[in-house]
Amino acid sequence: MDVIMVYLFIAGLFFGSFFNCIANRLSKNESIIRPGSHCENCKHELAWYELIPVFSYLFLKGKCKKCHTKLSVWYPITEIITGFLFALSYLKFGFTIETIISITIVSILIITFISDITYYIILDEVIFIGLIIMAILMYFNAGIEGVIKSFIGCFFIGGVMMLIKLIGDKAFKTESLGWGDIKLSLIAGFILGIRLGTLYIFLGSLIALPFGIASSFKNKSRIIPFGPFLSVSLLVIYWFSPFFYSILNILLGV
Repeated sequence: MDVIMVYLFIAGLFFGSFFNCIANRLSKNESIIRPGSHCENCKHELAWYELIPVFSYLFLKGKCKKCHTKLSVWYPITEIITGFLFALSYLKFGFTIETIISITIVSILIITFISDITYYIILDEVIFIGLIIMAILMYFNAGIEGVIKSFIGCFFIGGVMMLIKLIGDKAFKTESLGWGDIKLSLIAGFILGIRLGTLYIFLGSLIALPFGIASSFKNKSRIIPFGPFLSVSLLVIYWFSPFFYSILNILLGV
């Protein structure tokens, strides 16, 4: 196994822990700096050995050392997923700037996934800082022309999502899409461009469909966050863009 993949996996474990902190604290309008990491129930400040990704959870048997409150299993799961996605970014793109771009995308989407599925919030700070970082990386990867082209895709896909929201709100007389979904789509349009960005909307809706149907049978009043499905759609299409381009070419008869 490539040593860089191992390093990226380990880095991903720690970043995954940090992304949990960002998603949870910013969603509650709390500082990500102070106070330090602590138990949400008893406010016990965590020692360094309680902050080791995955291993601390296993060592503590999934409970706070002081008050024994159960810790969410999603913490180690998120850490492991982030580690794998960091390592897979390198496996997919090798020692190139595309790997850095992929890791940046993964970071944005992991935070978005956590915040939206937990609090029904897609954080403005994450989206707009992510856009700035992506613009810088795109400049080094494709020059100023690449940046301009990406921003065209950004505003086009964001505009399409806004149009869908306006039509949906009027048709269903309730909020059909959150503004966070539109902001996330700015990132998608920037990364994927117009053609793949349009496919991203379709695929995200397709992935969400069975979950929406199942939820409607269980609890008609429950809101299903769309951000996690859009996040999966974005990452899948970005990683396998040649495959999706070929599908589009077949559909369009190109």
